[in-house]
Amino acid sequence: MDDALSSLLHGVRPRGAIFNQSVLDPPWGLRFLDRAPVSVLSALVGDAWIVPDDGDPVPLRRGDIAIVTGPEPYTVADSPGTPPQALVHGDDRCTTPEGALVLGDLPWCGSDPLGGGPDGSGRSLDDPGAVLLKGSYQAGGSVSRRVLGALPRIALVPSGPDDCPTLMMIEKEIARDVPGQQAVLDRLLDLLLVSSLREWFELPGAHAPAWYSAHADPVVGRALKLIHGDPARPWTVGALAAEAGASRARFARRFTDLVGQSPMAYLTEWRICWAADLLATTDATVDAVSHRVGYANAYALSVAFKRTMGLRPTEHRALARVPAA
Repeated sequence: MDDALSSLLHGVRPRGAIFNQSVLDPPWGLRFLDRAPVSVLSALVGDAWIVPDDGDPVPLRRGDIAIVTGPEPYTVADSPGTPPQALVHGDDRCTTPEGALVLGDLPWCGSDPLGGGPDGSGRSLDDPGAVLLKGSYQAGGSVSRRVLGALPRIALVPSGPDDCPTLMMIEKEIARDVPGQQAVLDRLLDLLLVSSLREWFELPGAHAPAWYSAHADPVVGRALKLIHGDPARPWTVGALAAEAGASRARFARRFTDLVGQSPMAYLTEWRICWAADLLATTDATVDAVSHRVGYANAYALSVAFKRTMGLRPTEHRALARVPAA
């Protein structure tokens, strides 16, 4: 991995039933209570509205892709004023607002093959209904938070003049019933998230984080790739400057101006983020983790970890292993 966005895939994975594809007849409203840290929504047919509890409704037009960061509940409906007829829980269970279990494929809470409506008649772009595609992800760890923390509650990527190639591949794959489909959909969902994030960060007014924008700089971008690609290397400002093809002083100024922190501060932050995720997701000893992220021993990592995170590595590991309520 050579950048934070690529590293996101190491902490974000599709969860459970990867794609929930619902064929919906108006008026319809779905309230999502699945507490997914990250979800991707797209209207393959028709339009919809995403209605967060703490913000303004966001229109979701055909072909748009919305990245929704959680875990707070939100509603998706044919109109901002349509109340939800079904609640979608984290175990893919649907209930009515009164709590009754919804059984079977109902127009507002079910999945049909792409292009097939509840009556089996199929869909066209002139149909007043909608086909909503939703993919949910598990996301955890410091690396993931670094990326997702740069997003608003709803990051909307508008459709372009051409259909999204990844969405087209998803549509074709869902319509098939062949061995290996789950693995293909897993990879497509990973691709959809990362490609959508890149597109959103490139939008005017998106306020992409400094570390993302700095990747475009030939000098600082080169240094960022080196840091992310080999954090355990004993980097110094001089070594990074030499690899990036700039003088030490010019490199240090340019890095700080573009990234918002010095090269060594960024390196330390990245090492601690990576160490935090290794401690949370592996059984490697603190000493082994320290060597993997560029510290001489467990004591050196503990000092830097406590200064950055406010607790010792062992305390972080214990908290990370506590099951969520």
